Order: sequence, then C-alpha cells, then structure tokens
Amino acid sequence: MTQTTLQKFARTGLYACAGICAVCALLLTFTVGDYYIFNRFSSYGFFFCLSQWVKKAGILLILAAVFFGVRRFADVVKYVLPLFIILSCCLFNDFFNIVPPADTPAQEIFNKINLGFPKWLNITLFFTENVALTACCALFFVRDGFKVKAMSFIALPFALLLSMPLNIFENFFDISKVPADSFLRFYNFTLWHFLALCVLVGTTVGLYYFLKNKTREQQDKYLAVIAISLLLQYHSKDSMVMGDGYNVYYTVFACLPLFICNIGVYVASISVILKKRVLYAISFFIHAVGALTVFVYFGKDSMSNYGIFASHSILYFCLTHCFLFALCVLPSALGHYRFAIKDCIIPLIYYCVVIIIAAVSSALVTDFLTRMGLSVGEGINPDTDLPFDMTPPNYAFTQVNPLPFAVPNLIPLGGAFRHINVFYVILVYIAYVCLFFAFYGLYRAFLSLRKVVLAKLAERGAEAPAEPEAPAVLAALEVAATDEQEALPEEQPTID
Repeated sequence: MTQTTLQKFARTGLYACAGICAVCALLLTFTVGDYYIFNRFSSYGFFFCLSQWVKKAGILLILAAVFFGVRRFADVVKYVLPLFIILSCCLFNDFFNIVPPADTPAQEIFNKINLGFPKWLNITLFFTENVALTACCALFFVRDGFKVKAMSFIALPFALLLSMPLNIFENFFDISKVPADSFLRFYNFTLWHFLALCVLVGTTVGLYYFLKNKTREQQDKYLAVIAISLLLQYHSKDSMVMGDGYNVYYTVFACLPLFICNIGVYVASISVILKKRVLYAISFFIHAVGALTVFVYFGKDSMSNYGIFASHSILYFCLTHCFLFALCVLPSALGHYRFAIKDCIIPLIYYCVVIIIAAVSSALVTDFLTRMGLSVGEGINPDTDLPFDMTPPNYAFTQVNPLPFAVPNLIPLGGAFRHINVFYVILVYIAYVCLFFAFYGLYRAFLSLRKVVLAKLAERGAEAPAEPEAPAVLAALEVAATDEQEALPEEQPTID
C-alpha cells in the first residue's frame, strides 16, 4: 500500500472516528457523572477529573482538525491526548455509579426522571469514546507523520480554556454557606450584572478586532472553533442540570432546546459552518436580540438562582450567551453576510413557530411534573398551581412572566393547557418582534454613522497622502460602502 493510499485511508477513518467521538460525547452529557465530578475533585480524584477535562479539549481539537483542516490541532492531539485516555481508563473508580442524593420528595422525582440512562450504555459509550479518540491519534500519525511544530502546542491551553468545566471553581467554596444577601450573589443591577454586560461587549469587540485582518479562510476556521466550543459548553448543562441543577432547573426536561437562546446555539453554530444565508438571517435578526436582552434583564430575582459570580450557573450563562451573540453578529461585522430588511420574513415565521412549540411543550411538561409531584405526596402551591419545589420549564418565557407585573389570562384553556396564558404568549411574540426591528434600526443607524465618520477620515487622508494611515482608512471606507450593496451570494467557498 502506497503512502498516498494510506493517507487517503487515514482521512476517511478520521471522519468516521471523529464523528463517533462527537456522538459519544453528546450522549454522555445525559449521564449525571459527566460533569458531576468536576466540582468534587476530592471524591473522584484530581487526575481522573483532569483526564476527563483534557478529553473534552481533545474532542474540540479533533473536530476542528478533521472537519476544518486546522493542522496544528492534530499535532497537539496525537502527542498529548493518549496519556490522558489511559488515565481515564484506569482511574474511573465509582464514576459509573453516581446517583445524586434524594433528601426531599422533589429530589426523588428528579432522580426518577433523570436516572433513566442505563449503566451498561454509559460504560459502553465511555470506552467507545476512548477507543475512537485513540484511533484519531493514531490516524493523525498516519496522515501527517511524526513531525510536529513546537508552536502548535500553544493551542493546548486555549483548548483547555474553551472546554473548561465551569463548575470547577466550586471545589473552592460551598454555595450553601453563602448568605442570600451576600455581595457575592448574582442579582439584577448589581456589580456582577454590570460586569456581565462588559464581558458581552468585550468578547464581541475583541473577537472582531482579532479576526478582521485575517483571511476569509482563517476567519471561517476561527468561527467554527468558537461554534464547536459553544456546543460543547452548551451540552455541559445536560449533565449539570441532572446532578446539581442549573439555575432553578433540576430535570432533564430543562435540556430540551426550546428556550430561544438554546435553539440559537444550534442555529448560530450551524450558520458559521454551513454559511447559508437563511441561517445567517435567523441568527442575526432573532437570536442576537435574544442573547442581548437577557443580559439587560435576567428576569425577576425571585425566579432565578444563579448563585455567586464563580458558580456554574452564571459562568455557563455568560459564556454561552457571549459566544452566541458573537456568532450571530460577527458574520455581518466581518462582511460574510449583510442583513437586508427583506430577510426578516423567514425569521419572523420561524420565531412564531418556535414560540408556539415552546408554549405547548412547556404546558405538557408542567402537567407531567405536576402529576409526578402528586404521586409522591407533594402538595399544590396555590400561587403557581404546581407541586411545591417544582419549577415549570418556561420554554421561551412562555409560561412564567419574568417581568415585575402580571398579565391577565383573557383566554383560559383547560386540561394540560391550563398552564398557557394565550394573551401573554401573544404579547411576548409582539414584544420580541418590536425588539428585533429596534435592533435592526440600531444596526442601520450604526452603519450610517460609520460611513459619515470614515468619509471624513478619508477626506483628511486625501489631503495628507503621505501619512501611512490614509490607505487603511480608504480601505475601511471601501468596506463600509459594501453595506449598501446587495448581500453576498448564499454559497461560499468551502475550506480546504
């Protein structure tokens, strides 16, 4: 077999093994132990937890290396990952037997719902993932040889940072011992809220300036890496919600992607990978606004429990929503796509369908949880018509009003759908549509202002052509002028 044939075989094998890694990693997030261990180093061992963390970073590197041609990532994986795969196979101990304590009737219900993942499947997927990861390392050697650039290993700390288990800081504090009125607690309009807004702006602006002078191919690859990282972090919530809970949610039903920003994670990530115009439009017009508005107001403090600034809930929320907003707006900012007002039709229909599905699903899940609560003797809370300690899913904010005023139920429904306030859902749709158009108006105003500023700078540059800034200003003006042109074609060149 010739070297060329071997390399071709290796490339085919890498696609298959990388796909297996991704599928196994996704399914394993629906096991309690997948993230339950990371805030319990003392119970499950530092080196086992570290090996699991490095494996998650390895999946990020492998997917980017195989599907988006990032060669340096392959160099890192084949030399670093095998050691940690061996550690994870040797140090798992009671990893497959993790069951959250059931100290209350509500927790009994949560465990009945959450612990349906069979142990044999958990073990099978765990070792299948390890085998697939090992195969990827071997195939990288076959495809690329043994040579490696030392600079490639700079990618490792960034991969570890992007895939960091966000509950890791909980090894250093006990959230139950932090008073509800502590300065460290995250609430609306506190210092931590202001810092969260700053992080959102800083992340988006920083990524823009990092990417703007790179080639289109490089921009596509970096955006794809951010998308993979976002998906990995998003699915970390699956395990967290079943183990320690996320915010006020404790059942696997909270993992259904029926919150607007949850759906946006998929749409925005796929948009920068497939580079389709309709996905760009939905991301920019719908999901950018969704990610932005929740940073402005996080909902009533009484219906949220983000913990302190270093707890998983707030770190997860901020990271995923920052990346989501960046993926929604950066393709437009970088010139990959220009949103025109005619592009709003499909997004508006899409949002209407989503909010109807979310409202119906939220009511059905709430009805199921209510019956589960009654089956174990939980009483009904007269204020919510739900068993005590049960939190309705509130998909897309369609069931629980996050605003500090009530909305009358003018169209009462019966049965499971009694939990739907149709008038409120209609108002939610109208309010968000208004926000979508307001965001677009700000976008157009910003472009107009930028053109005026750049035109004046260009005039000054023309008066002093010897200044080195003039060519850059003229180039920027040329880019700004494209804002008024027709949007780019739907199909874009693929990455080699």
